[in-house]
Amino acid sequence: MKQMENANRMNSGKTSFFFSRYIKKHIPLIITAVIMSLLGSLLTIFIPDFLAKITDKIQSGISFDKVDIDVSAIGKLSIILIIISVLSMLLNYIQSLILNRVSMVIGQSLRSDFNKKTDRVSLGYFDKHNFGDVLAYVTNDVNTFSQVIMKIGSFVQAIILFFGCIVMMFISEWRLTLVSLAATFLGFIGMGILLLKGQKYFDALQHKFADVNQHIEEYYTAHSTIRNYNAEKQSMERFSLKNRVMTDNLVKAGIVEALTVPLMTFTSNLGYIAVCVVGSLLALKGSISFSVIVAFILYVKLIATPMEELGGITGQLQRAIAAVKRIDGFFAQEELPDESGKTASLDNVTGEVEFSNINFGYTPEKMTIKDFSLSVKPGQKIAIVGPTGAGKTTLVNLLMRFYELNSGSITVDGMSLSDTTRENVHRLFGMVLQDTWLFSGTIRENIAYVKQGVTDEEIMEACRKCGIDHFVNSLPKGLDTVFDESMTVSAGQKQLLTIARAMIENAPMMILDEATSSVDTRTESLIQQSFDKLLENRTCFVIAHRLCTVRNADMIIYMNEGAIEEIGTHDELIAKNGAYAELYNSQFITV
Repeated sequence: MKQMENANRMNSGKTSFFFSRYIKKHIPLIITAVIMSLLGSLLTIFIPDFLAKITDKIQSGISFDKVDIDVSAIGKLSIILIIISVLSMLLNYIQSLILNRVSMVIGQSLRSDFNKKTDRVSLGYFDKHNFGDVLAYVTNDVNTFSQVIMKIGSFVQAIILFFGCIVMMFISEWRLTLVSLAATFLGFIGMGILLLKGQKYFDALQHKFADVNQHIEEYYTAHSTIRNYNAEKQSMERFSLKNRVMTDNLVKAGIVEALTVPLMTFTSNLGYIAVCVVGSLLALKGSISFSVIVAFILYVKLIATPMEELGGITGQLQRAIAAVKRIDGFFAQEELPDESGKTASLDNVTGEVEFSNINFGYTPEKMTIKDFSLSVKPGQKIAIVGPTGAGKTTLVNLLMRFYELNSGSITVDGMSLSDTTRENVHRLFGMVLQDTWLFSGTIRENIAYVKQGVTDEEIMEACRKCGIDHFVNSLPKGLDTVFDESMTVSAGQKQLLTIARAMIENAPMMILDEATSSVDTRTESLIQQSFDKLLENRTCFVIAHRLCTVRNADMIIYMNEGAIEEIGTHDELIAKNGAYAELYNSQFITV
C-alpha cells in the first residue's frame, strides 16, 4: 500500500496529461455541451431583467386615482420570458444528455484499459497487492471519476450564472451589488477552508473502501472455511474494525461535503437580507425603484443556485481527485517488456527442455531458485517433489515465463524462451492446477474454453477419460448446463472439469500441479491411466505431494531451498535412502 501511495505522489503531476487521452477524443462533444450550457445560462441571466420590466409596467400603470396597466406589453414580455425559460431548459437538458453519454463512454474505456493493463502487469504486482484493492479501481474509482464528467455542464453553468449575474447586477445598481458580493465573499472563504481541510479524508476514504472490499471478497470466497472453524465472530470483528475505520473517514468526508451546501445557502440568505435592508433604505430615499429590488432578489437567488451547485460539486470533485490519484498510480505500474518485435516462434516442438544455471528471487535480497540446472529429454515425465517452500511451483512459473529469470536461461528445443513471446510459450503448455478455476458459462464453454472447432464428441470423450461423463450426463441440460455459483459442484468435480479442459487443449507439453489432490483414490487411478495416454510422447512436469502418483516418473527431482538435493528414478532414490526415501516412507508408515 505504501508503494502505491508513493506511486500516486510521484505521478500526481502527470494525472491531467494522462486523462487527457480519455477526454481528448470527446472534446467536440464536451465543447458542444459547454456551449449549450453557456447559452442556457446566459438566457437564464436575462430572466430577472424581464421580470423587472414587467414589474415596472405594472407599477407604472397603478396610481391613486386609476389603474391603467398595459396588458399587451406585459403579455409580450411574458411570452418572451416563457420562450427564454423553455430554451434555457432545453439547452441544459441536451448538454446533460451529451455529458452523460461522454461520461459512460469514458468509464467504459477506462474499464477496458484496466483489463488490458492487468494483462500487461507482471504477476509480481498481484503478489504484493490484494484483489480487493485492484477491484476497487474498477468498481469505485472509475465510477467516481466518470460521474464528475457529468458535472462539467453544471460547473460551467454555475460559473456563467455567477459572473453573468454579477455583471447584470452592476449594470442595475452597483451599491446593492457590492453588498451582495460581500456576503458571497464570506461563502468562498468558508469553501476554501473546507477544501483544504477535507481532501485528506477523501484520499483516505478511497483506500479504506478497497480494504473493506478485500475483506468482503475473502469472506465470501472462504465462507465454508470460516464456518467450519467457527471463526464468524473473529471475521466479523475484523470486518467491523475495517468498516469502522472506513465509516470514520466517510463521516468526516461527509461532514465536509454536507457543510458546503448549507454554507452556500447561508451565504445566499445573507445576500437576501442585505438586499432587502439596503434596497429598502435606497428606495425610501428615491434612489432606486421597487423593480430593482425585485430584480436583485432574483439575482441573489440565481447566484445562490450556482453557489449551492458548486458546493455540491466540491465534494464530488475531491472524491474524484482521490480516485484519479489511485487510478493513475495503477496505470503507472511497470509493465512487462514489449515483445512485439520478437519474430522467433516455437512450433512443432519435441519437448526438449534445458535449465541452465537459473537464479530467481521474488525480492533481490532472497533467491528462491539458486543455480538450478536440469536437462529434460523429449517425452519425459519429470516429477518435482520436496517440502513446502522448496521452489517447486516457482520453477514451473519460470518455465511458463510468468516471471523473468534473474540470470541463466531456459531453452525448449534449443531456443531460449526469452527469444520468443510469452504468448508463444503459453501455447506450448497445458496446465492443471490445484486451485481450480471455472467461469460463469456452460459446461461446454468451460471445457472447450479458447479452443476453436471442438466437437461435443471430443468434449464427452475427455469427460469419459476423466470419469466425469456420468456427472455431465446427469445435469439438466448436459453440456448446455450453465455453471454458476448456485450449482452444487464438489471440489473434485471442479478439478475433473479442469483436467478435461487440459485434455481438450492437447498442448505439446503439460504441467500438473497437484492435479488430482481433490479426487478420491479410485478416480485418481482412472485419471492416472488417462494421463498416461494423454502424456504419451509429451514432456510433462508434475508437482506432487502424494508420492504414490509419481512412482512411474522418468525422473524425480527432490528440491530443497531452491536447489536440487536429489535426482533419479523412484527405485534409485528409494535405494539411496535419502531425503526422498524419508518423505516417501513417511506417507505410508505410521508410528
